[in-house]
Amino acid sequence: MAKWDGVSEFVAVAEAESFTAAGNRLGISTAQVSRQIGALETRLGVKLFYRTTRKVSITDAGQVYYNHCRQVLDALADAERAVTDLHQTPRGRLNMTAPVTFGESRIAPLINDFVARYPDLEVTLKLTNQMVDLVAESYDLAIRLGELDDSTMMARRLAARTHHTCASPDYLAGHGAPYTLSELDQHNCLQGTLNTWRFQEDGKARHIRVKGNLRCNSGWSLVDAALKGIGIIQLPDYYVHSEIDTGRLVPVLDHFRAPDDGIWAIYPHNRHLSPKVRLLLDHLGEGLGKAQDMTPTTARFAK
Repeated sequence: MAKWDGVSEFVAVAEAESFTAAGNRLGISTAQVSRQIGALETRLGVKLFYRTTRKVSITDAGQVYYNHCRQVLDALADAERAVTDLHQTPRGRLNMTAPVTFGESRIAPLINDFVARYPDLEVTLKLTNQMVDLVAESYDLAIRLGELDDSTMMARRLAARTHHTCASPDYLAGHGAPYTLSELDQHNCLQGTLNTWRFQEDGKARHIRVKGNLRCNSGWSLVDAALKGIGIIQLPDYYVHSEIDTGRLVPVLDHFRAPDDGIWAIYPHNRHLSPKVRLLLDHLGEGLGKAQDMTPTTARFAK
């Protein structure tokens, strides 16, 4: 086994470009990672990394070694999956992350149902609006909303979301309903983290800068403000659909509504999807009401 010592640590450092991040990924101390890499370099008789106080970068010899080690570890993972897949019931660990509000309202209940169905699974769901490093932090997948940034991740569309511009009947009775995009200047537009709203006009995307007397990074707070007649909001459907259905909020500027954007599951491109992850993706897609989007049309968004 001596020939394998340090290989996992080496690959983790090469991919995370950090001894600390590699240790977090593997669940060991930074000092242990450093010792293993040092012993590996001594055994091979080559320098694998350039180290400074600010940065870790791989050497040419390290890159050659990494290319081979990555293939070996992938093959080992495939062998382990082949054995695990002999079990009919999904089991083992599954780590994922999702945005806070969407995760609380839509993803977490579906995960709870999934765990109830497969009790041998140990699922960790981290809700955060930060863009976590899936490789460095060992996540199997992440949920992303809207337009995807360029990355080296694989992406699978689970469903779609619609942005609605709406206001309460009381607000519209007192201020009138805007019919053109330019009329938004005359209205109190309640803002979230952005000061532009998305529309489409004559087939072209429009980003309209809006202004108002209230800004909050909570969509539920903005819904409450709109219900109290303070102004107009633009939010995804999962915030406002029930209020629109009951007439407590009224859509405006629907003829300029931007096309639906995506709800995505992303995962590292160098990881094969295990059966338990595939089952989870199917479950999420069905639960989000867009089972037709779950055909295997996985796309890689390359940087």
